Amino acid sequence: MKPLHTLILDNGAYTIKSGALDAETQQPRIIQNVVVRSKGDKKTYFGHEIDQCQDFSSLHYRMPFEKGYLVDWDAQKAVWDRIFSDEVLQSNTNDTSLLITEPYFNLPNIQDVYDQFVFEEYEFQSYHRTTPAAMIPHGSLFDHPDLPPAECMLVVDSGFSYTHVIPIMNGQVVWSAAKRLDVGGKLLTNQLKELVSFRQWNMMDETHVMNHVKEICCYVSTQFSQDLETCRVDPKGNPIVQEYLLPNYSINRPGRIRTQDDMIAETDQILLMNNERFAVPEVLFRPDDIGLDQSGLAMTIAASVSALPGDLQGMFWANIGLIGGTTKFAGFGERLMQELRPIAPIDCEVVIFQCDDPISEAYQSAVNFARHPQYSEQVVTRTEYLESGSNACRRKFRDWRSSPSDATLTDEQRSQAVPPPKGKGKKKDKEDGGRVETGSGRAVLRGKGRRR
Repeated sequence: MKPLHTLILDNGAYTIKSGALDAETQQPRIIQNVVVRSKGDKKTYFGHEIDQCQDFSSLHYRMPFEKGYLVDWDAQKAVWDRIFSDEVLQSNTNDTSLLITEPYFNLPNIQDVYDQFVFEEYEFQSYHRTTPAAMIPHGSLFDHPDLPPAECMLVVDSGFSYTHVIPIMNGQVVWSAAKRLDVGGKLLTNQLKELVSFRQWNMMDETHVMNHVKEICCYVSTQFSQDLETCRVDPKGNPIVQEYLLPNYSINRPGRIRTQDDMIAETDQILLMNNERFAVPEVLFRPDDIGLDQSGLAMTIAASVSALPGDLQGMFWANIGLIGGTTKFAGFGERLMQELRPIAPIDCEVVIFQCDDPISEAYQSAVNFARHPQYSEQVVTRTEYLESGSNACRRKFRDWRSSPSDATLTDEQRSQAVPPPKGKGKKKDKEDGGRVETGSGRAVLRGKGRRR
């Protein structure tokens, strides 16, 4: 029997993008995935209730996710309870199907707990568990009016905990070539807190405030050395510097960037954002700046592509898509293109696809997937779970352990298993002695206009 409703949860470590398939609006409800305790009003807020908080100073955070994995199930259940309640989605889980995203490389024991919560705690009729990048082929990120749908794509998902590079071939994730960079929004916020606390104000307990400062002040520099020298020569009068007016919750005034028309009182506190604006996001491209022994994002992408079948690598260079909240930094796409072009083969076209809202792109793609007639064949029903337990989910969900592209396969075997896709970006045979020429080939940065 077909469920009456389908709920979609893009269950991120920082925010949950939630909505119903039959809702009037296609925009998801974005809810912070956190339980916070406010020292100001002595109240505890769960998920969407944080919007009711009046004093965001010195919040105590309890997050369900730690280091990219869901480990605090009590906190997660408290957030989910309110999402499924009449306050948000107004859903009766007993006659509902659920589509939920999980972390990349999720652990088997954690996956089993997902299954138990969905069927035993909430008693959903059916559900599908997947990763955010696996939904992207069903969306419009890689749409091009003059070309057929891309069959090879490289999804860069830079979120709260980590940045993942996920290759997708014929709609299936190639897990043997997937890579992870241990830099995400949380690390960048913590880095900004440390810099500001060392140079100006002690902001180590002000995670909410500094996260807002990061979002509205920071950008990715395309000329890092030049910007750094500009800030060094004139620390307070250069065009890069910004003044952030710290919030004053006693008069209910949020923090904001100071403008020329702002009247500053003696009690107001100003945070001077100088080279911190671009030095913090720079960690994505140069993790060794903070002692992290990993390659930057561009080299991580190159390593992922090099692990793919040789005759298909050009297709992946031509279809690089950006999702995740950390990719919203101004200049992110331009800087990534600037670093990718010199290391890509000279005969390959490098194209980066950007969307209007990288935070909700996976959710929008999941909506399209749930509307597909074959969605009912991709779910595990409650009856199947009661008969076989989590084994039913392991058989149906194609997770990273059951990927058809095993690391032991040769390039020839992989190319035979997956037929070469048609379309742009196919790499020419110009290899010499195992080396590929690199240089200034064509590079294209594509942004999305209106969504279809």
